[in-house]
Amino acid sequence: MSLSRRTLLQTVGAGALLAAGASARAQAALENVKIITGFPPGGTSDTICRRVAAKMAPGYGRSVVVENRTGAGGQIAIQAVRTMAPDGATILQTPMSMLGIYPHIYRRLPYDPVADLTPVTLGCTFDFGFAVGPAVPASVRNIAEFLAWCKANPAQANFGSPAAGSVPHFIGVLLGRSAGVDLKHVPYRGTQPAILEMIGGQIQAVSGPVGEFTQHVAAGKCRLLASTGATRSRFAPDTPTMVEQGLRDMSFSEWFGFYLPARASAEVVQRANTALRAALADKETVDGLAVMGLEAKSSTPAELAALLKADTERWGPIVKAIGFTAES
Repeated sequence: MSLSRRTLLQTVGAGALLAAGASARAQAALENVKIITGFPPGGTSDTICRRVAAKMAPGYGRSVVVENRTGAGGQIAIQAVRTMAPDGATILQTPMSMLGIYPHIYRRLPYDPVADLTPVTLGCTFDFGFAVGPAVPASVRNIAEFLAWCKANPAQANFGSPAAGSVPHFIGVLLGRSAGVDLKHVPYRGTQPAILEMIGGQIQAVSGPVGEFTQHVAAGKCRLLASTGATRSRFAPDTPTMVEQGLRDMSFSEWFGFYLPARASAEVVQRANTALRAALADKETVDGLAVMGLEAKSSTPAELAALLKADTERWGPIVKAIGFTAES
Protein backbone atom coordinates (compact mmCIF):
# COMPACT_ATOMS: atom_id res chain seq x y z
CA MET A 1 0.00 0.00 0.00
CA SER A 2 1.43 3.38 -0.95
CA LEU A 3 2.02 6.02 1.70
CA SER A 4 -0.56 8.33 0.12
CA ARG A 5 -3.20 5.60 0.16
CA ARG A 6 -2.38 4.66 3.75
CA THR A 7 -2.75 8.33 4.72
CA LEU A 8 -6.07 8.44 2.89
CA LEU A 9 -7.36 5.44 4.84
CA GLN A 10 -6.31 7.04 8.12
CA THR A 11 -7.98 10.29 7.09
CA VAL A 12 -11.15 8.38 6.30
CA GLY A 13 -11.31 7.07 9.85
CA ALA A 14 -10.74 10.51 11.35
CA GLY A 15 -13.26 12.13 9.04
CA ALA A 16 -15.87 9.56 9.94
CA LEU A 17 -15.50 10.24 13.64
CA LEU A 18 -15.98 13.96 13.09
CA ALA A 19 -18.96 13.41 10.83
CA ALA A 20 -20.56 10.98 13.26
CA GLY A 21 -21.57 13.90 15.44
CA ALA A 22 -23.86 15.30 12.80
CA SER A 23 -27.49 14.23 13.12
CA ALA A 24 -29.70 13.53 10.15
CA ARG A 25 -33.23 14.91 9.93
CA ALA A 26 -35.53 12.75 12.00
CA GLN A 27 -37.61 10.39 9.86
CA ALA A 28 -39.84 7.43 10.43
CA ALA A 29 -38.08 4.10 10.00
CA LEU A 30 -38.37 2.43 6.62
CA GLU A 31 -40.63 -0.61 6.60
CA ASN A 32 -38.36 -3.20 4.95
CA VAL A 33 -34.65 -2.70 4.29
CA LYS A 34 -32.37 -5.07 2.36
CA ILE A 35 -28.58 -5.14 2.50
CA ILE A 36 -27.45 -7.01 -0.61
CA THR A 37 -24.12 -8.82 -0.91
CA GLY A 38 -22.81 -10.74 -3.90
CA PHE A 39 -21.23 -13.48 -1.77
CA PRO A 40 -22.55 -16.50 0.15
CA PRO A 41 -23.34 -16.86 3.85
CA GLY A 42 -20.42 -17.52 6.19
CA GLY A 43 -17.82 -15.35 4.50
CA THR A 44 -16.46 -11.92 5.37
CA SER A 45 -18.83 -9.98 3.10
CA ASP A 46 -21.87 -11.73 4.55
CA THR A 47 -20.59 -11.31 8.11
CA ILE A 48 -20.27 -7.54 7.95
CA CYS A 49 -23.72 -7.27 6.38
CA ARG A 50 -25.35 -9.30 9.15
CA ARG A 51 -23.53 -7.50 11.94
CA VAL A 52 -24.56 -4.13 10.55
CA ALA A 53 -28.13 -5.19 9.77
CA ALA A 54 -28.64 -6.26 13.38
CA LYS A 55 -27.78 -2.75 14.57
CA MET A 56 -29.86 -0.85 11.99
CA ALA A 57 -33.22 -2.20 13.14
CA PRO A 58 -35.58 -0.87 14.27
CA GLY A 59 -34.21 2.68 14.02
CA TYR A 60 -33.35 2.83 10.32
CA GLY A 61 -35.65 0.05 9.17
CA ARG A 62 -38.30 -1.86 11.09
CA SER A 63 -36.92 -4.95 9.36
CA VAL A 64 -33.35 -5.08 8.02
CA VAL A 65 -32.39 -8.32 6.28
CA VAL A 66 -29.39 -9.56 4.31
CA GLU A 67 -29.86 -10.91 0.82
CA ASN A 68 -27.12 -13.02 -0.78
CA ARG A 69 -27.24 -12.62 -4.56
CA THR A 70 -24.22 -14.65 -5.58
CA GLY A 71 -22.74 -15.17 -9.01
CA ALA A 72 -20.54 -13.58 -11.66
CA GLY A 73 -17.94 -12.65 -9.04
CA GLY A 74 -20.22 -10.18 -7.27
CA GLN A 75 -21.68 -8.60 -10.41
CA ILE A 76 -25.20 -9.97 -9.97
CA ALA A 77 -25.65 -8.15 -6.68
CA ILE A 78 -24.51 -4.85 -8.18
CA GLN A 79 -26.79 -5.28 -11.18
CA ALA A 80 -29.72 -5.91 -8.84
CA VAL A 81 -29.10 -2.81 -6.75
CA ARG A 82 -28.62 -0.47 -9.70
CA THR A 83 -32.24 -1.10 -10.76
CA MET A 84 -33.75 -0.51 -7.32
CA ALA A 85 -35.51 2.65 -6.13
CA PRO A 86 -33.01 5.11 -4.56
CA ASP A 87 -35.11 5.49 -1.41
CA GLY A 88 -32.65 3.99 1.07
CA ALA A 89 -34.50 0.69 1.38
CA THR A 90 -31.91 -1.22 -0.70
CA ILE A 91 -28.24 -0.99 0.26
CA LEU A 92 -25.37 -2.67 -1.57
CA GLN A 93 -22.32 -3.92 0.28
CA THR A 94 -19.41 -4.80 -2.01
CA PRO A 95 -15.66 -5.31 -1.98
CA MET A 96 -13.59 -2.78 -3.90
CA SER A 97 -12.63 -5.33 -6.57
CA MET A 98 -16.01 -5.29 -8.30
CA LEU A 99 -15.88 -1.50 -8.63
CA GLY A 100 -12.18 -0.66 -8.97
CA ILE A 101 -10.71 -3.69 -10.77
CA TYR A 102 -13.53 -5.10 -12.92
CA PRO A 103 -13.61 -2.02 -15.21
CA HIS A 104 -10.05 -2.94 -16.22
CA ILE A 105 -10.83 -6.57 -17.07
CA TYR A 106 -14.36 -6.56 -18.51
CA ARG A 107 -14.82 -5.00 -21.91
CA ARG A 108 -18.52 -4.52 -21.17
CA LEU A 109 -19.58 -4.40 -17.55
CA PRO A 110 -23.35 -4.49 -16.94
CA TYR A 111 -22.98 -1.52 -14.61
CA ASP A 112 -20.98 1.68 -14.23
CA PRO A 113 -19.30 1.76 -10.78
CA VAL A 114 -19.60 5.55 -10.60
CA ALA A 115 -22.74 6.42 -12.57
CA ASP A 116 -24.96 3.58 -11.29
CA LEU A 117 -24.15 3.75 -7.58
CA THR A 118 -24.11 6.37 -4.84
CA PRO A 119 -21.30 5.99 -2.25
CA VAL A 120 -22.46 6.01 1.38
CA THR A 121 -19.67 4.84 3.68
CA LEU A 122 -16.63 2.63 4.02
CA GLY A 123 -17.41 -0.51 6.02
CA CYS A 124 -14.09 -2.14 6.87
CA THR A 125 -10.55 -2.81 5.71
CA PHE A 126 -8.64 -6.09 5.69
CA ASP A 127 -5.51 -7.88 4.51
CA PHE A 128 -5.33 -11.08 2.48
CA GLY A 129 -3.74 -14.41 3.26
CA PHE A 130 -2.41 -17.32 1.24
CA ALA A 131 -3.00 -20.79 2.71
CA VAL A 132 -2.41 -24.41 1.78
CA GLY A 133 -4.32 -27.54 2.75
CA PRO A 134 -3.62 -31.26 3.20
CA ALA A 135 -2.94 -31.77 -0.52
CA VAL A 136 0.35 -29.93 0.03
CA PRO A 137 3.04 -31.73 2.10
CA ALA A 138 3.30 -30.68 5.74
CA SER A 139 6.93 -29.76 5.15
CA VAL A 140 5.81 -26.73 3.11
CA ARG A 141 5.71 -23.87 5.64
CA ASN A 142 6.31 -20.68 3.63
CA ILE A 143 5.80 -19.11 0.20
CA ALA A 144 9.23 -20.04 -1.18
CA GLU A 145 8.72 -23.69 -0.23
CA PHE A 146 5.24 -23.72 -1.76
CA LEU A 147 6.46 -22.27 -5.04
CA ALA A 148 9.35 -24.76 -5.12
CA TRP A 149 6.89 -27.60 -4.54
CA CYS A 150 4.68 -26.27 -7.37
CA LYS A 151 7.69 -26.25 -9.72
CA ALA A 152 8.37 -29.86 -8.83
CA ASN A 153 4.68 -30.81 -9.14
CA PRO A 154 3.26 -28.69 -11.98
CA ALA A 155 0.13 -30.82 -12.37
CA GLN A 156 -0.88 -29.89 -8.81
CA ALA A 157 0.10 -26.21 -8.94
CA ASN A 158 -3.21 -24.45 -8.39
CA PHE A 159 -5.05 -22.10 -6.06
CA GLY A 160 -8.62 -20.96 -5.47
CA SER A 161 -9.99 -17.46 -4.95
CA PRO A 162 -13.41 -15.92 -4.25
CA ALA A 163 -13.80 -14.62 -7.81
CA ALA A 164 -11.99 -14.27 -11.11
CA GLY A 165 -10.65 -10.73 -11.39
CA SER A 166 -10.58 -10.14 -7.64
CA VAL A 167 -7.54 -9.03 -5.62
CA PRO A 168 -7.00 -12.59 -4.24
CA HIS A 169 -6.99 -13.91 -7.81
CA PHE A 170 -4.29 -11.46 -8.85
CA ILE A 171 -2.25 -12.14 -5.72
CA GLY A 172 -2.02 -15.80 -6.77
CA VAL A 173 -1.10 -14.87 -10.33
CA LEU A 174 1.62 -12.49 -9.16
CA LEU A 175 2.97 -15.14 -6.78
CA GLY A 176 3.30 -17.65 -9.59
CA ARG A 177 4.96 -15.15 -11.90
CA SER A 178 7.47 -14.19 -9.21
CA ALA A 179 8.89 -17.70 -9.40
CA GLY A 180 8.13 -18.58 -13.02
CA VAL A 181 5.42 -21.03 -11.96
CA ASP A 182 2.19 -21.59 -13.90
CA LEU A 183 -0.10 -21.41 -10.88
CA LYS A 184 -3.54 -22.35 -12.23
CA HIS A 185 -6.48 -20.34 -10.90
CA VAL A 186 -9.77 -21.90 -9.80
CA PRO A 187 -12.53 -19.29 -9.20
CA TYR A 188 -15.29 -19.83 -6.63
CA ARG A 189 -18.40 -18.00 -5.45
CA GLY A 190 -16.75 -16.70 -2.31
CA THR A 191 -13.72 -17.68 -0.23
CA GLN A 192 -15.39 -20.20 2.09
CA PRO A 193 -16.40 -22.59 -0.72
CA ALA A 194 -12.78 -22.47 -1.91
CA ILE A 195 -11.43 -23.14 1.58
CA LEU A 196 -13.78 -26.09 2.09
CA GLU A 197 -12.48 -27.69 -1.11
CA MET A 198 -8.91 -26.95 -0.04
CA ILE A 199 -9.26 -28.61 3.36
CA GLY A 200 -11.01 -31.46 1.60
CA GLY A 201 -7.99 -31.94 -0.65
CA GLN A 202 -9.66 -30.96 -3.95
CA ILE A 203 -7.36 -27.95 -4.49
CA GLN A 204 -3.93 -27.15 -3.11
CA ALA A 205 -4.15 -23.52 -1.94
CA VAL A 206 -6.47 -20.55 -1.48
CA SER A 207 -5.93 -16.80 -1.66
CA GLY A 208 -8.48 -14.77 0.31
CA PRO A 209 -9.08 -12.45 3.27
CA VAL A 210 -6.98 -13.36 6.32
CA GLY A 211 -10.03 -13.66 8.55
CA GLU A 212 -11.53 -16.38 6.39
CA PHE A 213 -8.70 -18.73 7.36
CA THR A 214 -8.22 -18.18 11.09
CA GLN A 215 -10.76 -20.71 12.39
CA HIS A 216 -9.48 -23.40 10.02
CA VAL A 217 -5.85 -22.66 10.92
CA ALA A 218 -6.71 -22.89 14.62
CA ALA A 219 -8.36 -26.27 13.98
CA GLY A 220 -5.24 -27.51 12.18
CA LYS A 221 -7.07 -27.96 8.87
CA CYS A 222 -4.85 -25.65 6.81
CA ARG A 223 -1.65 -23.62 7.07
CA LEU A 224 -1.45 -19.87 6.50
CA LEU A 225 1.80 -19.23 4.65
CA ALA A 226 1.66 -15.44 4.34
CA SER A 227 -0.41 -12.29 4.76
CA THR A 228 -0.34 -9.31 2.41
CA GLY A 229 -0.42 -6.22 4.62
CA ALA A 230 2.39 -3.71 4.96
CA THR A 231 2.88 -5.15 8.46
CA ARG A 232 1.77 -8.41 10.07
CA SER A 233 -1.95 -8.78 10.58
CA ARG A 234 -3.04 -8.52 14.21
CA PHE A 235 -5.36 -11.43 13.40
CA ALA A 236 -2.44 -13.65 12.36
CA PRO A 237 0.59 -12.22 14.21
CA ASP A 238 2.68 -15.38 13.77
CA THR A 239 2.32 -15.32 9.99
CA PRO A 240 5.00 -13.35 8.11
CA THR A 241 3.95 -10.97 5.36
CA MET A 242 4.76 -11.45 1.70
CA VAL A 243 7.17 -8.51 2.01
CA GLU A 244 8.98 -10.21 4.91
CA GLN A 245 9.40 -13.24 2.67
CA GLY A 246 11.19 -11.22 0.00
CA LEU A 247 8.22 -10.26 -2.21
CA ARG A 248 8.63 -6.49 -1.93
CA ASP A 249 5.80 -5.55 -4.32
CA MET A 250 3.23 -7.89 -2.75
CA SER A 251 1.62 -5.51 -0.27
CA PHE A 252 -2.16 -5.46 -0.75
CA SER A 253 -5.23 -4.69 1.31
CA GLU A 254 -8.86 -4.09 0.43
CA TRP A 255 -12.06 -2.60 1.76
CA PHE A 256 -15.79 -3.20 1.72
CA GLY A 257 -18.10 -0.26 1.07
CA PHE A 258 -21.81 0.49 1.29
CA TYR A 259 -23.65 2.03 -1.65
CA LEU A 260 -27.15 3.11 -2.65
CA PRO A 261 -28.59 3.11 -6.16
CA ALA A 262 -27.78 6.16 -8.29
CA ARG A 263 -29.85 9.30 -7.89
CA ALA A 264 -30.35 8.84 -4.14
CA SER A 265 -31.05 12.26 -2.66
CA ALA A 266 -28.60 13.94 -0.31
CA GLU A 267 -31.08 13.47 2.51
CA VAL A 268 -31.42 9.72 1.85
CA VAL A 269 -27.63 9.33 1.63
CA GLN A 270 -27.10 11.26 4.86
CA ARG A 271 -29.66 9.18 6.72
CA ALA A 272 -28.13 5.90 5.50
CA ASN A 273 -24.63 7.18 6.25
CA THR A 274 -25.55 8.13 9.82
CA ALA A 275 -27.25 4.77 10.49
CA LEU A 276 -24.41 2.74 8.99
CA ARG A 277 -21.70 4.68 10.84
CA ALA A 278 -23.50 4.15 14.12
CA ALA A 279 -23.80 0.42 13.42
CA LEU A 280 -20.13 0.16 12.47
CA ALA A 281 -19.04 2.02 15.62
CA ASP A 282 -21.01 -0.28 17.93
CA LYS A 283 -18.68 -2.39 20.10
CA GLU A 284 -20.49 -5.61 19.29
CA THR A 285 -20.03 -4.90 15.59
CA VAL A 286 -16.35 -3.99 15.99
CA ASP A 287 -15.66 -7.13 18.03
CA GLY A 288 -17.74 -9.33 15.75
CA LEU A 289 -15.92 -8.16 12.65
CA ALA A 290 -12.56 -8.64 14.35
CA VAL A 291 -13.37 -12.35 14.69
CA MET A 292 -13.35 -12.45 10.88
CA GLY A 293 -10.17 -10.39 10.57
CA LEU A 294 -11.98 -7.20 9.59
CA GLU A 295 -11.16 -3.71 10.89
CA ALA A 296 -14.43 -1.80 11.18
CA LYS A 297 -14.11 1.67 9.63
CA SER A 298 -16.54 4.23 8.30
CA SER A 299 -16.32 7.37 6.19
CA THR A 300 -18.17 10.18 4.52
CA PRO A 301 -19.54 9.52 1.01
CA ALA A 302 -16.86 11.80 -0.45
CA GLU A 303 -14.07 9.88 1.29
CA LEU A 304 -15.41 6.58 -0.04
CA ALA A 305 -15.54 8.02 -3.55
CA ALA A 306 -11.90 9.14 -3.19
CA LEU A 307 -10.81 5.68 -2.05
CA LEU A 308 -12.46 4.05 -5.04
CA LYS A 309 -10.83 6.53 -7.43
CA ALA A 310 -7.38 5.89 -5.91
CA ASP A 311 -7.72 2.10 -6.13
CA THR A 312 -9.14 2.19 -9.66
CA GLU A 313 -6.08 4.15 -10.74
CA ARG A 314 -3.66 1.88 -8.85
CA TRP A 315 -5.01 -1.36 -10.31
CA GLY A 316 -5.12 -0.26 -13.96
CA PRO A 317 -1.37 -0.74 -14.58
CA ILE A 318 -1.28 -3.97 -12.52
CA VAL A 319 -4.09 -5.57 -14.50
CA LYS A 320 -2.51 -4.46 -17.76
CA ALA A 321 0.83 -5.98 -16.77
CA ILE A 322 -0.85 -9.27 -15.82
CA GLY A 323 -2.79 -9.24 -19.09
CA PHE A 324 -5.95 -10.73 -17.62
CA THR A 325 -9.32 -10.04 -19.22
CA ALA A 326 -12.75 -11.59 -18.76
CA GLU A 327 -12.03 -13.56 -21.94
CA SER A 328 -8.70 -14.91 -20.64
